[in-house]
Formats: sequence, C-alpha cells, structure tokens
Amino acid sequence: MDVGEYPMAAVTSFRSFRVNCNLEAFFRMKRNNLSVVNKFAQSSPTVKQPKLGFYSSVNQTVLLDWGSLPHHVVLHIFQYLPLIDRARASSVCRRWNEVFHIPDLWRKFEFELNQPATSYFKSTHPDLIQQIIKKHAAHLQYVSFKVDSSTESAEAACDILSQLVNCSIQTLGLISTAKPSFMNMSKSHFVSALTVVFVNSKSISSIKMEDTPVDDPSLKILVANNSDTLRLLKMSSCPHVSSDGILCVADHCQGLRELALNYYMLSDELLLALSSETHVNLEHLRIDVVSENPGQIEFHSIKKQSWDALIKHSPGVNVVMYFFLYEEEFETFFKEETPVTHLYFGRSVSKAVLGRIGLNCPRLIELVLCANGLQTLDDELICIAKHCKNLTALGLSECEVSCSAFIEFVRLCGRRLTQLSIMEEVLIPDDDYSLDEIHTEVSKYLGRIWFPDVMPIW
Repeated sequence: MDVGEYPMAAVTSFRSFRVNCNLEAFFRMKRNNLSVVNKFAQSSPTVKQPKLGFYSSVNQTVLLDWGSLPHHVVLHIFQYLPLIDRARASSVCRRWNEVFHIPDLWRKFEFELNQPATSYFKSTHPDLIQQIIKKHAAHLQYVSFKVDSSTESAEAACDILSQLVNCSIQTLGLISTAKPSFMNMSKSHFVSALTVVFVNSKSISSIKMEDTPVDDPSLKILVANNSDTLRLLKMSSCPHVSSDGILCVADHCQGLRELALNYYMLSDELLLALSSETHVNLEHLRIDVVSENPGQIEFHSIKKQSWDALIKHSPGVNVVMYFFLYEEEFETFFKEETPVTHLYFGRSVSKAVLGRIGLNCPRLIELVLCANGLQTLDDELICIAKHCKNLTALGLSECEVSCSAFIEFVRLCGRRLTQLSIMEEVLIPDDDYSLDEIHTEVSKYLGRIWFPDVMPIW
C-alpha cells in the first residue's frame, strides 16, 4: 500500500457495475415512458395525469423522466461508464448527447484491458477511440491502463498511447495486473508509444508504471520535456531502469515530491541529489525491497550520511519500505540508524532484525509484521516501544507475543497508538493474563475499547 492510497476502488467498481446493469433499463424507460403513462391513465380514469418528478406516494405515481435529469447528474453517471457505453448513451436523447460532448467528461480515461475486453475493444470501436481523442485531446488530463497478462492487452494500450499526440496529460498510469503483459511485448513498440506522450504532453505531473520495459533513455526524454511539472514518479519492477535513470530524474526535476522505486535503484548519489539546495522538500519516498531468488541477490548498503542529508533537507519526509525477503537476506539492513517511518514485512523476519529496528529506527510511525515464526517477540516489541517514540500503528499476524509483554508494550506507547491490529492467535496467555482479560487492560491504556482481530485489516 502506498502512503496516501485508499480503498475507494471497490466502491467505484460497485457503482460502475450498478450503472452498467441498469443502463439498458434506462433506455427502455426513456423510450416507453409515454406509452406506460397512457395505458395507466386509460385503465384508471380517476387517476390524475402524473407529474414528472423523483418520488412516488400512496395516492400518486410519479414518473422519472431520464431525459430531464440535470447535466451534472448525467455527467456523474457517464463518468462511471466504459467508453462504448458512453457513446451508446449519447444517442438516447439530445440532452444526453450534449453531456457526451462536455469537456469535463473527457478529462479522465481509464482502461482496464483483459483479453476478452481487448478483443471487443479492437473489433467494435477503434474509430470511436480515434474520434474521441481527436476531438477531446486538449481536455485529456488523466490516462490509466490496467492490463492483464496477455500481450494483446499491452499492445492495445500502446496503440492508444501512440494516438495521444495533441494532449496535455498530467497523470499517466501503466500497470500490469498480472505478469508478463507489458514485459512480453516489443520493447521498441512500448518505448515508441511512451515517447509520444512524453514529448507531446509537456505538463506531466504524475507517472506510475509497474512491470513495464521503460528504460533510462525514456526517462531522459521525460525529463527533457516535463522537468518543470513532474511531482510524482512511481517505478516498480521496471528492470530496464537503473539507478542512473532515476538519478537523472532527481537531478533535473527539482519539484519532485513523491518517489517510489525498487531498492536496487536507490543509491547514495540519489539521496544526495534529492537533498540539494535547489530541490524542493521530498514528501514521500517508497522503497520496495523484493527478492524472487533467495541467496542470488546481494543487497547494497546506503550510508548513514546520505540518509542524514535527506532528513536534514526534508525533515518531514515519509520513508516507506516494503520488504519481501527471506530471513537470510536481511543482513544489510538496519545495522545503522535508518530514517524509515513505515515498515511492512510481507514474509518472515527474524528476532534479530526486529531488535535492530527497535534500536536504529527512531522515526518509525507504522509497523506491520505478517509472519515471524514460533519464538515470542516480547523483548523486541518492548524495545520498539521504548525507542520508537513516534510509533502510532502496529499490525501483527502469524507471530507470537505473550499477553504480559503485549500489555507492557501498549502501556509504554499509551494513547499515541491510534491503530492496533493484532490477530487473536498472536497473543499467548501467561501466568499474569488470559485472553479474556487482555482486552480490558489494553483498552485502559489506549483510552478506548479494544479487542484483538479475527482477520487482518491491513
């Protein structure tokens, strides 16, 4: 999870599903509403002619006239529709057609391309895509592609990208929801399509790319055309991008405020570039530390002086680290003071590493531990509580802590713990406290009612 990213996508998907399911019903109502009213009036002569409105009562049936909905309401509905459904809806009536051509509707393009959808997309309305882009390119600000593992989906996304020649895009997202997708297509095709956007937009402020063949020369083109506007760059699992490519972005994009990258791209030179006098204060630095082949990757170390320079220049920066390593691969990390603020461990982590975190991560705000093994973490948690004075959130799953040690941890942290998500099986009863007693003690120190979780919420 990113700092500042939120679970609204599920709500949006549900709304989009609900609108799509009812779209055909809307059209039928629009076509048939007069005949329904006439039949109803003929069969019930005592009933008055219904007025148009938005409600019904016991004595009067009120009909909803979809063609009379205000523009802003129809616009809000249209924003949840796929492109082809927007086009179909625009032919229902003149008012809906007017909404179809409102510039605000075309500020955002979101494409979710899977193999069936890609086939439908290519055979049904490629001309429509070209017409919309040609007519509304000047309004387009946000473009996002989420593609599945098929090469066809990735190529369809690149075909659309290559048409964005007259756009002023501010936000671009290219995300593979399953491998290989973009990585399995021609690198030259991908880079060519991406270059079209980088060269023609001139105002890109936010880029997010995951599992793509973007490379260092592409980033240089990005910098050459968008250095004054780029504020956010998120690069994950992009193997053709090196630390030099990211360093080029940091050197020339002085307004960069958020940066997300894999650990292999992180370097002392990059941290010093982000700490230069001409660079604005960095707000978020996210680092993914991932190992697919245990024992085959040797992780480099970052000097304490480089971290110190970053914190001196940007004292409020959130340094977020996601670890997906095996226990034997943590040797490099947390041996010296590290200014990390948010730590997430997706695999098992040893007691020794947690002990180093307690001693060397004084800025720690949030800690999530998904697994540890069968040894209790009593001493390590208490050490973290004593030395990490900014800690406000803790999540524990598939590890063990005695009830007494956990209560001591909460007592030391007190009410600054705003989020405490602990799986019930994590807590081990001891001579002092049972599971039935622990929630009362913890609630006392937190100043609010607390119970252990039955499912993790992070």
